[in-house]
Amino acid sequence: MNNSPSHPTEPAGSGRTPSPRTFDDLVAEAEATPTAGWDFSWFEGRATEARPSWRYSEAMAERLAAAKASLDIQTGGGEVLASAATLPPLAVATEGWPANVAKATALLHPRGVAVVASPEDAPLPFADAAFDLVTSRHPVQARFAEIARVLRPGGTYFAQHVGPASVFELVEYFLGPQPAEVRNGRHPDLERAEAEAAGLEVADLQAERLRMEFFDIGAVVHFLRKVVWMVPDFSVEKYRPRLRELHERIQAEGPFVAHSSRHLFDLRKPARPF
Repeated sequence: MNNSPSHPTEPAGSGRTPSPRTFDDLVAEAEATPTAGWDFSWFEGRATEARPSWRYSEAMAERLAAAKASLDIQTGGGEVLASAATLPPLAVATEGWPANVAKATALLHPRGVAVVASPEDAPLPFADAAFDLVTSRHPVQARFAEIARVLRPGGTYFAQHVGPASVFELVEYFLGPQPAEVRNGRHPDLERAEAEAAGLEVADLQAERLRMEFFDIGAVVHFLRKVVWMVPDFSVEKYRPRLRELHERIQAEGPFVAHSSRHLFDLRKPARPF
């Protein structure tokens, strides 16, 4: 699932049997499950999401091993950054959600990473040209002017973003058809233009849509509680009738299929001329 090492998807009807558990049991379990951090191991056997071909975590780890000073923006619970075997001599991470700040601190401080509480919409609390590598996996918002400011000349922004209309089969199941401006939000072409306007050069930009499957209604509930921007007003109480309908649909027809949208940015800050 999002922001985690994901599992290869299986085609609908590939031997998966409907859950024998009741709607109320599945929903109650999902409501009781903590949502802090970006560990998605709870979904094992209950939902799948194909992994982008560029294998971001591994590619990020290679960049980190060669860096001298790095910044990971919106690190979540720090799980992706912590997966790197080698970190730079100076490694910093930011996070805006207090529960994730605490989790990331516990995970990353033993690795020598400074975790800084910083709201997603605030300027980055660092000096100009402080880092030669800035990374992020699924930032809520990429503030390219700030990224360019804190990068050293010749530095790199290497990130995996959520793209347009990601998981909108599920979003529109609950919210109905979304307008074009919402569906096209986070489009890589728009973000590319923003990055270039901030003075960054695009070394590489790739985009993919990836199959997702939800095998029971508990997985849907936990996903929407964890990835809160998908259906911003989501609660089990508010959407119980639609959730029950979806539960019955999954039981009768098999997994609910959606598609995530991802794109990879490799951006460079131009080196100063001699």
